[in-house]
Amino acid sequence: MQLSPEQTEKLLQGNYAFSLWSLSMLITRLKGVYANTQTPEALDTCTGELNAFINKFRKIMGHDYTLIEKL
Repeated sequence: MQLSPEQTEKLLQGNYAFSLWSLSMLITRLKGVYANTQTPEALDTCTGELNAFINKFRKIMGHDYTLIEKL
């Protein structure tokens, strides 16, 4: 699964509760990055970081992966 920039933006603007602490921390940091700039380049950077995280930790994400898939 690869998030699109549109899905990333929805994720960053939403208020989702994730069970994986490291995912919550990443999203909190990316929300700050995107809130400060809101440029297409910043969104692409956030999308890349989220996709890298998801690809690396997909097997342990469980319910969080299912929630992100539905975006």
